[in-house]
Amino acid sequence: MNFRLSSEQESIRKAAEEFAQGEFDKDVALEHERTHSFPYEIWKKACELGFIGIHYPDSCGGQEYGVLENVLVAEAFCRQDSGLGIALSHADSTAEMILRFGTDEQKIKYLTPLSTGKAISSGAFTEPDHGSDIRTLSTAAVRDGNDYVINGSKMFISNGPIADFIIVLCQTDFTIEPSYRGQSVIIVEKDSPGYTAADVGEKMGNKMTPTGELSFNDLKVPVANLIGKEGQGFYQALRILEEIRVEISAQALGIAQGAFDRAFAYVKQRKQFGRKLIDFQATQHTLSELMIKIETARLMVYKAAWAIDQEQIDPMLTAMAKMHAARIAVEVADEAIQLLGGYGYMLEYEVERFYRDARLMGIFGGTREVQKNTIARELMK
Repeated sequence: MNFRLSSEQESIRKAAEEFAQGEFDKDVALEHERTHSFPYEIWKKACELGFIGIHYPDSCGGQEYGVLENVLVAEAFCRQDSGLGIALSHADSTAEMILRFGTDEQKIKYLTPLSTGKAISSGAFTEPDHGSDIRTLSTAAVRDGNDYVINGSKMFISNGPIADFIIVLCQTDFTIEPSYRGQSVIIVEKDSPGYTAADVGEKMGNKMTPTGELSFNDLKVPVANLIGKEGQGFYQALRILEEIRVEISAQALGIAQGAFDRAFAYVKQRKQFGRKLIDFQATQHTLSELMIKIETARLMVYKAAWAIDQEQIDPMLTAMAKMHAARIAVEVADEAIQLLGGYGYMLEYEVERFYRDARLMGIFGGTREVQKNTIARELMK
């Protein structure tokens, strides 16, 4: 077993870190945080340098790397800044659905603008009445000649208010049992008549990535916008959620490392009772415990990404990686605030924002209860 990144992967990691260090200006980040605005200019630069859609085909503007390389970029971005990192790494949200199951025409049409900074995507699975349970849907898509007519709503959809197109999980067969065997995935473009998106309002964190409530009212889309085969939507969603959760795990890992970096830098220069904080054994022990947690999370996240690239998808491993990394992100950010004391509670010292953004990781892409259910189900097998 080789636990080292290849020289090419190391170069990608280093390039992502250097980009984030050069472009993620602290004052700019704080302004986006206060105004709840998406960092379009930084995102476009990231696209120009090939960081967004790095795992897409060359024909779609990508570099044909794998999930692990995508994870390295997400981790590096979130390590430098949690808000900017989440916003940029999630700008092509759920587009793996098109990458894995779409036609060549769909890939060219929709993935290319994502990788070149001309479009932002969104994935709409969650509904107001069903939450993380996607086995039951209220959003319906009825076939009408060469079109589907969609009615329904989706809730807590990342990028919903700014997305140029949305990947929507719908019910297309209302007679089959169990009902999830009648689900399909359809691409909806933002200018489609009958589509509306509204921001859900003030949030605890993740303020640079807008979250929306989407409504579909007799919205017509061509049958050509169906991804894969009709009736396969639920199974496609489960497959893609594996990749989405690994990316979220990488975001959580980056947040944990970023919070640790701030705390470590602070205790090395802050003096209390005539000594630097780093010289106290209690501080050293705390840092040691945090580093152990971060490294265990990193091993799980990298392994889960590697397994997908090897086409050895392991739902239990993915669930464990997401749940563990999300938990570690919160724990490390919490300790970072404690180490900084009163300064840790202030917005400009960043760790309080890392904490708020970290808390989302246990909900984002499936709650920790969903991950526990997956782990238990795989154990029972």
